[in-house]
Amino acid sequence: MGIGFMMGFTVDLFYESIGQHAFACVLIMYVRNYWLNNLTPQGGYDSGAVPSLSYGAQWFVVYITPMLFLHHVVLFYIEAGGFGMFWFTLWKAITSTFFTLFVILIAQFLFPSGRGR
Repeated sequence: MGIGFMMGFTVDLFYESIGQHAFACVLIMYVRNYWLNNLTPQGGYDSGAVPSLSYGAQWFVVYITPMLFLHHVVLFYIEAGGFGMFWFTLWKAITSTFFTLFVILIAQFLFPSGRGR
């Protein structure tokens, strides 16, 4: 969770967003372990393995999409200051999730990681 806090805090420093990104990133780091436990294959994972496309594109998309969506929902609703513009903020989170997923998949294909293999 410390890594998530430092990443979010760093973004907050540059955007002057007063902890919004830090909160969203720490929440993702907290939920990540529970989500990975639900997706664990029978044989388990290699210690130190980083989730990447080397586990398979379908597994990677199933792993990352809910995490991205949760991050964007939390971030955008904090930014909006509540649920006053519920549908607009939800639409913003959905479209941002798909765009971010697309960018992550492109980056994974362009720069494959040898760690998970």
